[in-house]
Amino acid sequence: MTQIAFFVVAIAVVVFLEFSNFSRSKEWQATITPLASIVGSGFLVSAPLLVRSFGGFAAPAMMVLVFLAFFFGWAIRYNIVVVESELDKGRDKLLSSVEELSHIILAFAYFISVAYYLSLLGSFLLTSFGIHSNHWGTVIALGLLLGIGILGWSGGAERVARLERFATTFNLAVIGGFLASLAVMNSQIMLDGSAFSAVAGKLSTASIPVLLGLLVVVQGFETTRFTGGRFKADTRTKAMRDAQLISGIIYLVFFLLLLPLYKDLQQGEGVAAVITVAGSVGLILPAALTIAAMGSQISAALADGIGNVGLIREVTHGKVDARHAYLLVTVIGMGILLATNVNEVISLASRAFALFYALQCFVAFEAARKRPQDKWRSFAFLMLAIVATAIFMFGHAAAA
Repeated sequence: MTQIAFFVVAIAVVVFLEFSNFSRSKEWQATITPLASIVGSGFLVSAPLLVRSFGGFAAPAMMVLVFLAFFFGWAIRYNIVVVESELDKGRDKLLSSVEELSHIILAFAYFISVAYYLSLLGSFLLTSFGIHSNHWGTVIALGLLLGIGILGWSGGAERVARLERFATTFNLAVIGGFLASLAVMNSQIMLDGSAFSAVAGKLSTASIPVLLGLLVVVQGFETTRFTGGRFKADTRTKAMRDAQLISGIIYLVFFLLLLPLYKDLQQGEGVAAVITVAGSVGLILPAALTIAAMGSQISAALADGIGNVGLIREVTHGKVDARHAYLLVTVIGMGILLATNVNEVISLASRAFALFYALQCFVAFEAARKRPQDKWRSFAFLMLAIVATAIFMFGHAAAA
């Protein structure tokens, strides 16, 4: 029954995303990119990392991350509506300077995120063969990064990235099917009157930095900030809000449906343990999750690589061309991969994006405090900037 549920829901999602009129609307086109970015990278790694760190409190911990991301998104949505027009006028030098600095920070965050996606891909691939090795995961990631660098140098990366839409459709279909399979499994447990070993909740002062170090699993909503050439401000703000709401519901439902498998996740190895555990739900699920994970990670790495090339050209005012920007992405990414393991690169990516969010929140604060009707918002934006700075300073890697 779990596998039937998987196929039925997965096929339904594919049909909807590829053939419905709604899927061709501007609103959905603007929403699907941040949605895929949020759930694509963090969906599989979030469960084993949070269950090991928080035990039975994993779902509430995930809820904290979802709410944190939503409030950071609120600040960025304010910047889309209010600040962008101010920046276009070029009158406020402080706003312009902090905004430009945030773009430089985001470029560095993208260096790390490309390494992050490829590290995960290596872990997922090895886990599918029952291998748990940080060394070989790094070797795979290095090879893939070199491939992206060669593609970028030859001008082929953009062509390959066009496949992102199909990778996104497949990824969301597998996620929908997996949730359906978990729902059927939980229903069977309830109908059979079966008991499962509950996992005790864990919470300590040491848990908080670990939670902060996992912010990257809900990152991706900020992509709408930089799609002004394709979508109007109101479409982008609605797309970001909808993507965060949908992904937040997906994450929370996922963690609740996973409750019977928490003990197995605690005992599993590596960040991709959920793929191994999925085998107890349905025989087809580990293979489907592995393929979806690999597709989503490589498409996300390509998308962030391309986005980073654009940012590099922007912050250097065109002095670094696309080919040399790809060389930079490759060299710095390799340095990050060689200097860190997969858990450390997750924490490093979280801290880099947190610094970007801190600067964006400061931009929102600076703009809001000058508008009498937004005084209360300015205080909230300042508090968010402080929280994001704390994540940057104190977030660290979860246990392997």
